Amino acid sequence: MAQQKVTPLKIGLLIVTVAYFLFNAHGLFNLSWVGEWNRLTTNHTLSFEIFIEDVSATVGMAFRFAASIIAVTAVIYYFSKGTLSTNKIYKILKVIIVFEAIYWFGLATTTGVEIRNLAVAHHLTLTTVLNSVASTNIPDLIESIAFPIILLVLAYKLNPNKLNQAIKWSLITGTLLVFVFWLTNTGIWIDILIADGTKAITNYAVNTVAFTSTVVGLLALAIYASWLTISYRKVNALTEVLLKKVGVAITALGLFFLWNYLTWIFFGGNYLWNSDQVWYAWFLGHNLDLWMLSLPLLGIPLLFFKENMVSETAQKRICTTDECVLETLKS
Repeated sequence: MAQQKVTPLKIGLLIVTVAYFLFNAHGLFNLSWVGEWNRLTTNHTLSFEIFIEDVSATVGMAFRFAASIIAVTAVIYYFSKGTLSTNKIYKILKVIIVFEAIYWFGLATTTGVEIRNLAVAHHLTLTTVLNSVASTNIPDLIESIAFPIILLVLAYKLNPNKLNQAIKWSLITGTLLVFVFWLTNTGIWIDILIADGTKAITNYAVNTVAFTSTVVGLLALAIYASWLTISYRKVNALTEVLLKKVGVAITALGLFFLWNYLTWIFFGGNYLWNSDQVWYAWFLGHNLDLWMLSLPLLGIPLLFFKENMVSETAQKRICTTDECVLETLKS
């Protein structure tokens, strides 16, 4: 067997899949949540709501953990053996995507509880209702229902003989994911502003940057992803230009998570965790997608991807088949 060439793209892929595995393992096996329905409240109705939310989310986490095992195993196998058949790659991706969809469906219980509580609440002002809808109901409905449905569509559309469909629905799925992150994280800031006012943003410079990167930055990235999806929805190959532009989106999304994580490490502390706002408490303590802080290690190599990096044989072929695309990505 020929010795595998180690490239930044391969190293980035390995690190991202390992991060995906480790963060999901921590999320699943961190059992501090067990029994919180009794510790946090004496209200029996609220206790039951927390119970069913935690249980359904844990079931989803189990499927995501299984997906992470499959992903890291496949990448390690490829690194050690140097080959995976095209059909096997597609099958592995299908299973991972379906398991991811189940994970996101696991959040639907929380969405149902929130909508139910809003519907039965009494004497709510219009402002309170609108704030609830904007900060929680709409974001949660999209992330727990719409997004997993799109994931299932993507899994169905993955076909080694129809690369254009795989590219199209991958771009659609990625775009919706960015919108989900924008909605959910902006929703957190809406709750913070309602509770504490603008001082939650202006008191600390890191909060100002975090707010701007969330409300403005993620929205700009979602718009960029939408443009990318519309522009390349009919392509039949993973071209150099497309991969570089996808690399921009992947890197930017990863930097959002990495920035908020590192600012807590270097500039945070009790003065932030115990301050009038709870951005870091929510972002770090209730975020099961922090593994995405490793995405720049995958996105940056794509920014420097060159078609002339492929083998001489691949350069002479028209890259319209999945075999050619696979050969290109290996090189």
